[in-house]
Amino acid sequence: MSGLFITATDTGVGKTVVAAGLTAALRERGLDVGVYKPIQSGQLAADPSGDAFRLKMLSGVDSCIEQICPYAVEEPLAPQLALARAGRKVSLADVVRGYERLRRNLEALIVEGAGGLAVPYTEDGLVIDVVRQLGLPLLIVARPGLGTVNHTLLTIDYARKHGAWILGFIFCEGDRYADSAAIALENVEMITRYSQVPFLGALPWLEDVSREKLCQAIQDFIDLPAIERGIKHGPAMEA
Repeated sequence: MSGLFITATDTGVGKTVVAAGLTAALRERGLDVGVYKPIQSGQLAADPSGDAFRLKMLSGVDSCIEQICPYAVEEPLAPQLALARAGRKVSLADVVRGYERLRRNLEALIVEGAGGLAVPYTEDGLVIDVVRQLGLPLLIVARPGLGTVNHTLLTIDYARKHGAWILGFIFCEGDRYADSAAIALENVEMITRYSQVPFLGALPWLEDVSREKLCQAIQDFIDLPAIERGIKHGPAMEA
């Protein structure tokens, strides 16, 4: 399968903004890429405040929202629990089928998970199990500030122990009051030293997020050619 799976060290780190921005920027480079957020909890798929809707609008893809996010429930809980409480059964096989349907007419698909890799996701698996089933390279989104070295190294270690191939990690600045650039660079150095995972850039805080501003920021601050190479040619799994 050709594509990229985007995860994070926690919820609210910036997966949706990164996924949408990468999709928009890659489409500008001529790659016919789509987006897929299989399960969303907290909002229904068409809710403008939800991640799936923002993913569609900011990425500029043509796919309908029901294809982008086929399973959505309103209760803000881990997807596995939210689906169960809503009386809905969604399996890993369902998620893979949705991916294959959406991927059919595209060159590649960027998939956004939920929270981090150990989040209970479908009735029969965690987010990491979806990564394994799809066989996609993994991009980790992390915060640049205090605590990120521990969180990012733990995420990398967990991914590797479950056989995922990690393309790299990026920082996403979550608020306007950013930590100093010097501290962020120290954190990058420590994460790369202890993990040997490439750092692929840092997305700055954007006051007003639009598709155009986001796309430009991705082009300016993220190693887009490396990500495109990983999507097209990188090994899906280490083992």
